[in-house]
Amino acid sequence: MAEQITDATFDALVLKSDIPVLLDFWAPWCGPCRALGPVIEELAPEYEGRVRIVKMNVDENPVTPGKYGIRAIPTLILFKNGEAVEQMTGAVAKDAIKHILDTKALA
Repeated sequence: MAEQITDATFDALVLKSDIPVLLDFWAPWCGPCRALGPVIEELAPEYEGRVRIVKMNVDENPVTPGKYGIRAIPTLILFKNGEAVEQMTGAVAKDAIKHILDTKALA
């Protein structure tokens, strides 16, 4: 299951992670976010130990989305070695997310 993170835990769990991190910015009222949620939950165990997959509720955590210029949700950002290396906005297909993880996170 994808871990819920907060503004307070972002640095430790994302920027200082020893493995790549896929962060899903979402909100409970967002229809496309609810559509993407099950995809994120399916990917978490599939990439366990290789890519950390986490979610951040933008309504409860305004600092991090503001820092990364999140203007639309859902937005996925892939972090590697503490740097944002890829960003995808909207209800992205599972295959497209897997392609990014396999080519950018695990390359």
